[in-house]
Order: sequence, then structure tokens, then C-alpha cells
Amino acid sequence: MKNSRQWLPILAIAAALIAGCTLGPDYARPELAIPLAYKENAPWKEAAPGDQAPRGAWWEIYGDPLLNNLEEQAAAANQDLAAAFARVTQARAVARIDQADRLPRVDLNAAAGRSRTPADFSFSGAASTDYSFSLPLDLGYEIDLWGRVRRAVEASRADAAASEADYRNLLLVLQAEVARNYFALRSLDSEIDLLQATVELRRENLELVESLFRNGQIGQLDVARARTELASTQAEAVGLEKRRAELEHALAVLVGQPASSFTLAPAPLELAPPAVAAGLPSSLLERRPDVAAAERQMAAANSRIGVAKTAFFPAVSLTGSAGFASSEASGLFDWDNRTWALGPAVSLPIFEAGRNSANLERARAAYEEAVARYRQQVLVAFAETEDALAGLRILAAQAEALERSVIAAREAAEISGKRYRAGLVSYLEVVDSQRTALQAERGAVQVLGQRLQSSVLLIKALGGGWEQRRT
Repeated sequence: MKNSRQWLPILAIAAALIAGCTLGPDYARPELAIPLAYKENAPWKEAAPGDQAPRGAWWEIYGDPLLNNLEEQAAAANQDLAAAFARVTQARAVARIDQADRLPRVDLNAAAGRSRTPADFSFSGAASTDYSFSLPLDLGYEIDLWGRVRRAVEASRADAAASEADYRNLLLVLQAEVARNYFALRSLDSEIDLLQATVELRRENLELVESLFRNGQIGQLDVARARTELASTQAEAVGLEKRRAELEHALAVLVGQPASSFTLAPAPLELAPPAVAAGLPSSLLERRPDVAAAERQMAAANSRIGVAKTAFFPAVSLTGSAGFASSEASGLFDWDNRTWALGPAVSLPIFEAGRNSANLERARAAYEEAVARYRQQVLVAFAETEDALAGLRILAAQAEALERSVIAAREAAEISGKRYRAGLVSYLEVVDSQRTALQAERGAVQVLGQRLQSSVLLIKALGGGWEQRRT
């Protein structure tokens, strides 16, 4: 026993020294060609990068209290977001499970038994009844010679970080979808207001035309045209109500409420698109949570290459047991009834029919897949940002042209109405000019809604809002 005690410290020291060896490649982010500036020559400001940085309530830049309230409801009650948070909890638990393998495991395995030995099998020639009681503490510990446990912990931690990034990405997508649907709904409210105002104008026109007809100043054709325009405008207004109801129901799902009990009162769109600074292209990779998730999945796959490599080398475990055993319960804890056992166990693969080689090949291929997915996600990030920047630039130019068109079309409609009342032109000219004015006004409202939605898409493409770094 004295020799055993002298041998144990030597074994522990040797194991500690060897445990510094970790097989497999250390993770390094692949090099990427990152542009120095966006193609759209977007304005930028220095951002505080990092996908874990707080994004803040970026939607407040629109200054709409109802939108702020909807965003808060979505963050608190959306069920897809709740499911994603549960996945984060699962991933963290798995990481703790793998972390536990770095420490010894000790189990208490108490047992008690009673057995009867027949006379034919008894040395005394008489049947006997025996009792047994044991109370051992069993020890199990894998000496991490080649870093299998360490690489497994690295992988599970990277998986947990990827899960958290997925959650943040889903939260950002949810916030953006709430804002986009809200602006689309308000844009429809503005269109409905325009159509309802046009319906009233069509009614006035019809009354005028019917009055002129009764006085014999015009024919039945103008009356029919006026009635047609009134009915057509009413039909368009009703058609927009269907689209509005669908957007309202979509918002209900996003904020976690039953569509049957969710209602938003109509309100026209009275917001201007805010200026959003794009930042530097290099900060985009550090800010977007979907890019962060792809990178951490790549890191997890890299660590699993090391886990696969350790299968080619011996696995050494230290097992032990210490406790008490007795045939009588009253003497179980007597010092002479103590028991103990301690020793290493070595497992060395001899023939595994290529299983370990195939597993290593699979791990390397999984890493290459993760690298490709990461690079693809980076390309998507830059494409989405350029799309949003281009959309805002083009829609701003379109809005300016439509504003000029609205002014001219309203002027033309007013002139046509005067000319018609003076008997200089037919009602067809009035109808045509009023229809053109309505089309221009609706186009301006639609583009305003698209500009607001594009600003939301830009914020989402940039990974959310941020505050300027304080110096």
C-alpha cells in the first residue's frame, strides 16, 4: 500500500503534463476579400462593432409610439422567438454537460442484499442465509491526454454561441418584419384615404353631371361615365381593405396575439424616411448576427476535427472505489470493513474497419461545408446591404419625380374641371385628368411606404442600430 501511495502522485503529475497536448487544428477565421467602401457611396459613421453589442430600440428613430408598442409586444410574446430562446437554453445545457467531463465523476452506489444458499451448495452441508451490505464511492475520470474533452467543450461552446447568434438574428428579423408590415399597412391607410376622398369628388362630379343632363346641356354618355368612375373608385377602395386586413392579421401573429382580437385603427402615413448611416463594410461582418452564427458553426466544426483525431490514440481512464462492505448492517462502518480500489484503464483501437478514418474525413468535410456557408453568408450580407442602399437612392429619386407629377396632375385636373363647366371640353377629359392625378398621388404614397420599408431593410442588413462610440 505504501508503494501504491508513492506511485499515485507520479501518475497524476505525468497525466497533468501529457494533458497539455491537444490534437486538431486551432481555429482561425478564413481570410475574406472585404471591400473598402460600399458601391452606393453610402454615408457612414464609426460603429461600435460586435454582434453581441446591444442594438437598442432602433425603431424609435421613426418617432411612432404605436410602432414602439408593437415592437415591445413582439419581443415579449412572439412564439418563434420563444422557441429560439428555448434552443439557446438547450445549447447552453449541452455545453455544461461537455464541460462536466473535464472533472472526475463520483457516484454513491449503496447496496444491500439477502441470499439463501441451498444445502447441496453449502460447504457446511446445511442451508444458510447470508446478508451483504456495501456503501462504496465510485470514481471515474478520463485523463484528457490528447484533448478530446477540451475539443468537445470548444465545439459545444461554439454551438451555444451560434445558437445565441441565431436567436439575436431571429429577434432582428422579427423587429424588421413588424416595422415593415406596419409601414405597409399605414401606406394602405393613406391610399384608402385618397380613394375615399376621390369617391367624394366622384359623387360631386356625378351630381354636377346629372344636373347638367337634366338641364339638357349634356347627353346621357357623360352621366354613364360619371357613374362608372364613381363605382370603379369605390371598388378600388374596397379591394384595398382586403389587403389591409391581411397585413393586420400578419402583425397579430408577429406580436403574439390572436388575429380575431387584434385591431389597428386606420391612420395615414405621415412619416419621413430617416437617414441611416451604413458604417464601414468591415464592421458589417462583426455586427450581423447571422454572419456571427455561421462563423461560430465553423469554429464548432473545426473543433470536432480534433475530437475525431483523438479516436486514433489510446484513451486512458482512472477508476477507483472506496467505502465499506459488511455482512452485517451493524458492522458496516467498522474501520476493518473499509474497501478501496484504484487503477488506470487503457483503451487502444486495434481494428475498427476504417471507422475512425471515415469519421475524421466526415469532420473535415463538415468543416469545409461550414466555411462555404460562412463565405456565402458574408456575400449575402453585402448583397442585402447594397440592395437596401440602392433601393433608398432610387426610391428617393422616384419620390422627387412623383412629387412633381402630383403637382402637375392636380393642376391639370383643376383646369379640366373648369373647362368642362365652361362647356369647352367633354367629360372624358375630366375623367382622364382626375384619374391621372389619383394615380400620381397613389404612386407617391406607395413610394413613401417603400422608402420606409427600405430603410428598415437597411437597418436589418447592417445588423441593427447602434450608438456612436464615445471618445
